[in-house]
Amino acid sequence: MGFEVSCFLPLQSMSTTFCILFFSFTILFSFLSLLIFILRLIKPWCNCEVCRCFLSAGWVKDFGNLCDWYTHLLQKSPTGTIHVHVLGNTITANPENVEHMLKTRFDNYPKGKPFSVILGDLLGRGIFNVDGDSWRFQRKMASLELGSVSVRSYGFEIVGSEIQSRLIPLLSSAAGKEDGILDLQDVFRRFSFDNICRLSFGLDPGCLQLSLPVSNFAVAFDLASKLSAERAMAVSPLVWKMKRLLNLGSERKLKEAIKVLNTLAAEMKNQRRQMGFSDQKDLLSRFMASVDDDQYLRDIVISFVLAGRDTVASALTSFFYLLSQHPGVEAAIRDEVERFIGGTEAAALSFDQMRQMHYLNAAIYESMRLYPPVQFDSKCCQEDDILPDGTFVRKGTRVTYHPYAMGRMERIWGPDCLEFKPERWLRNGVFKSENPFKFPVFQGGVRVCLGKEMALVEMRSVVLALVQRFDIRVAGPNRAPRFVPGLTATMRGGLPVLVRERGA
Repeated sequence: MGFEVSCFLPLQSMSTTFCILFFSFTILFSFLSLLIFILRLIKPWCNCEVCRCFLSAGWVKDFGNLCDWYTHLLQKSPTGTIHVHVLGNTITANPENVEHMLKTRFDNYPKGKPFSVILGDLLGRGIFNVDGDSWRFQRKMASLELGSVSVRSYGFEIVGSEIQSRLIPLLSSAAGKEDGILDLQDVFRRFSFDNICRLSFGLDPGCLQLSLPVSNFAVAFDLASKLSAERAMAVSPLVWKMKRLLNLGSERKLKEAIKVLNTLAAEMKNQRRQMGFSDQKDLLSRFMASVDDDQYLRDIVISFVLAGRDTVASALTSFFYLLSQHPGVEAAIRDEVERFIGGTEAAALSFDQMRQMHYLNAAIYESMRLYPPVQFDSKCCQEDDILPDGTFVRKGTRVTYHPYAMGRMERIWGPDCLEFKPERWLRNGVFKSENPFKFPVFQGGVRVCLGKEMALVEMRSVVLALVQRFDIRVAGPNRAPRFVPGLTATMRGGLPVLVRERGA
């Protein structure tokens, strides 16, 4: 008994000491966070109107979204460029500046360490989170795979299967019901998640089955993306770094979500090795033939899931939001479908045939002009530079180009820039794309999106299938979208819609 007590006392003392240290660190961390916040409010680093408005969140009185406030500031700027001093961020909606960053001086504007650190736990060394040789290697490898006829055909096959076996039956099951309101944003997120997981891992999570099951992988992926994006909104990087060190709050949740992703990725890789991956069509199997590093494989494929899921879902959600408000555009798309394929099913259309549907493509591009899936993108200036509009950029400055604001600039798109007008993309009835630096939705220059064509095929396929069969209208008042802070544009509260089968 005496031995047990003598052993227990030091352990109890150690436990007490640990608790005291833990709570001391917590109190210190909270105090430092509060001090930084108070210093920014009482004595901000810059006393200009923009910085005061940002720090006090004064913009909320007049604007529903931060992106709309930035758009307002950029519209007022003679150069289309502003600087938010407290963030060390130069923001531009000037196409010449965008070309300078993405093409002319590409090497001077990498992603940079600050960005890589924020997304490092989720994306690791994946293509969207690295620069230099690692980025060039992944881009070359991804270009070969995504550009191949076999991968494109495989992707097209997956999308068609998901539309016919799940998307259409789901909307049909809700059509005509009194309480048949669907959150179309959730539907498209499930749809695109199934597609990109099948293409990337050879895994079918079945998120779009009629029962709308909960996928642990999807939940973990959503949470990890959301919490990683919130790091960039912290008062100071010290805040989330201390929380990560102490495994507290949102950082603890992020760690747990990433653990779920890592476990699934490891299971997929082990399964592929047991089955043999040389004859498999998914991207993981293809990359495994060239890469031996398991962590690197995980980072590459997780990056593709992030890019291929959220961007497509966001673009489709915005498209049907706009289509609900513009029945004339919907009617024009249906007329083109009738002229092009007659009474046959849209599913019978080939990849190349879809590209020839000019009004459909114009409507899709016009939707992304007004509501780009990625509202802004940031780079880090490596050396002092001067942008084409004369703006001086100091080394280490974050430089952001803003596609959302660019789509609303009268000096770029004309006096009707706020109108949803697919005709602006047509020349004598033929679709013509714009300069990528005027429309940087798919980036431009050296980093232009490799998955662009596959994303467009997915969107065209969905639009054709649904417009042919259903009338889809936003339920309730048509308010301007409110966006949740994140890596991609996500509508707050989703997009509740009423679905009716045509001719019912």
